[in-house]
Amino acid sequence: MGKSLLPFLSCLFFFVSAQAQRISNASVNKKKEDKIEKRNRINEMIRNEEEGIAGFNKHFIFNFKTHHDGYGIILEKGIAKTPYKSTIFQLEFAEKQHPKENKQSSTDFTNAGFAIFGRPFVYGKQNIFYQTKLGAGQQIMIGGKSNKNGVAVYGILVGGFSAGLARPYYLEFNVPSGSQKLKFTEKNRAIFLSADKIIGGTGLQLGWNEMKFIPGAYGKASLRFDWARFNQVVSAMEFGFGFDYYTSGVVQMVDNPAKSFFPTGYLGLVFGNRK
Repeated sequence: MGKSLLPFLSCLFFFVSAQAQRISNASVNKKKEDKIEKRNRINEMIRNEEEGIAGFNKHFIFNFKTHHDGYGIILEKGIAKTPYKSTIFQLEFAEKQHPKENKQSSTDFTNAGFAIFGRPFVYGKQNIFYQTKLGAGQQIMIGGKSNKNGVAVYGILVGGFSAGLARPYYLEFNVPSGSQKLKFTEKNRAIFLSADKIIGGTGLQLGWNEMKFIPGAYGKASLRFDWARFNQVVSAMEFGFGFDYYTSGVVQMVDNPAKSFFPTGYLGLVFGNRK
């Protein structure tokens, strides 16, 4: 029985080996073909750019940015006018933080000696300041022309309307009648600034129906380093500086002056696609 199976197993082994080799060769050939196809596509894009034809007609990207006074996200749509120039439209959501903000936690102890940590809060914070911006501008390539590695440097200028939204900041306090959630007013100043009575923050629960709208304008300039400009997938880093100006001052911290002008520098990570 064993001798009769030996020829069969030998044939099966050689058949499987041959199939595996064929699949491996096909995979290697496919990778080579894809590499050649990509190189030819990039060469064609470079030739088109030299003739004034844009490689991609539009892009849609997400820009996750951080700055010295907050963070935000930008949605951007771009329409190519030439290989080196695009008109862009941006919608941005951000939160501005005051330089004096210092997040901390309150600590209390039970009768058994266990520590209880309250929800983190910012002592002396009066308002949370959000921004919604809608703007338009230009993206212009200033470096990387005919670069087969696909690395490009773009200069970006954007300006438009900025809607400031100031939401009252609430804290939870330990008062004789129990716990109470309060925002800052001159009437409750003494309680609001009593650090030993603070239980913790209230998170996103309160203040939404009390937001104050403050209209304004903004402008910014940046450099975007795109290391995959010949790919459909956008991968880039952006460094920029901007400003926001509002028609009335915004108070963020108790006993700190209201501000109308907000300059800021930022760093952004950009992801998206081109078509």
